[in-house]
Amino acid sequence: MDPFVVLVLCLSCLLLLSLWRQSSARGKLPPGPTPLPIIGNILQVDVKDISKSLSNFSKVYGPVFTVYFGQKPVVVLHGYEAVKEALIDMGEEFSGRGILAVAERANKGHGIVSSNGKTWKDIRRFSLMTLRNFGMGKRSIEDRVQEEARCLVEELRKTKSSPCDPTFILSCAPCNVICSIIFQNRFDYKDQNFLNLLERLNENVRILSSTWLQEKHNQHSGFTIENLVCSVSDLFGAGTETTSTTVRYGLLLLLKYPEVTAKVQEEIGRVVGRHRSPCMQDRSRMPYTDAVVHEIQRYINLLPTNLPHAVTCDIKFRNYYIPKGTTIFTSLSSVLHDEKEFPNPKVFDPGHFLDESGNFKKSDYFMPFSAGKRICLGESLARMELFLFLTTILQNFNLKSLVDPKDLDTTPVANGFASVPPSYQICFNPV
Repeated sequence: MDPFVVLVLCLSCLLLLSLWRQSSARGKLPPGPTPLPIIGNILQVDVKDISKSLSNFSKVYGPVFTVYFGQKPVVVLHGYEAVKEALIDMGEEFSGRGILAVAERANKGHGIVSSNGKTWKDIRRFSLMTLRNFGMGKRSIEDRVQEEARCLVEELRKTKSSPCDPTFILSCAPCNVICSIIFQNRFDYKDQNFLNLLERLNENVRILSSTWLQEKHNQHSGFTIENLVCSVSDLFGAGTETTSTTVRYGLLLLLKYPEVTAKVQEEIGRVVGRHRSPCMQDRSRMPYTDAVVHEIQRYINLLPTNLPHAVTCDIKFRNYYIPKGTTIFTSLSSVLHDEKEFPNPKVFDPGHFLDESGNFKKSDYFMPFSAGKRICLGESLARMELFLFLTTILQNFNLKSLVDPKDLDTTPVANGFASVPPSYQICFNPV
């Protein structure tokens, strides 16, 4: 038989098999756009703005629908009610970690972010206990964040009011806080070891390895060197990039809206003054500043589709059958930008978190750290860093843009897995 004919027949069989498998699976899963063989719905998704594509699908298929990335189905939950029902009301069933290709290649299922089942529960419990022993959630960690905020201010003074891209300096600060927790030491921002730290984590595992090496030969335990390395790497990766990106985006928004900045600085001057560092006790007396920090996180929508979850068993969800192991996307965009909870959600407005009397107003829709069993391990630390870093900066500097604030573009340059702010220049003028 002609080789070309054989090739065509083989390809045809593969396509038919792919169509049959997808059709069989679609019969059980929630509805969604019809996938193409092999590539699924990838051509219908804007990879630069996945969240927007999912929002458009929800208008057609409702709050629970299925999208195929390649041949793998992903069930998407859109809107507060669906997200809450899954992550909080059915937290255990939705506590699995879905496949995240980059993390899977790097961590191979190890660490806090990528692990599953008993291993994940053991690692998370141990990590929380260890971090608390090292001071997280206590006054001692606040002292470290305050110290780092003061060091950050000193580094910003060295710019001498010259225009600068704050990306590098802002990354150093939260990274040093993690260093102070894990290594009990912060580093100078120009220290070579500090600059290479993220690439050299394997050399520093001895810091915490002693309690894990009791478990060296237990094949059923999650306490292995591989898990230790990946867990420490997770703490640095998640604890550095998310906070620094939020602060960087926040400063851009404060440049864009100088009237907001002025109100925050007025509140800082009235409550904190000029002769001491801001502290977490100040937050309850600074409702406007607290609202601004919350609005920054809500507006920037840092992780639009959250980290992927997975169901831990076969479940029935809103009359749909979802088999064990199915990847779940929970649209945090649809919660943080809900029009009923936050009128004009695409507008940066601290009033979204203030009542008519100007008091801070909590919202159940505020989920930048996710929710449920897989909520961010370092949420309390991140909240502390964002408040103290931003208030300390604004206590010491006036922010100046090189262009008219009205011309500043705050649209993220990428909005796939994470919302990344555009690069910009800023001048830190000492008060």
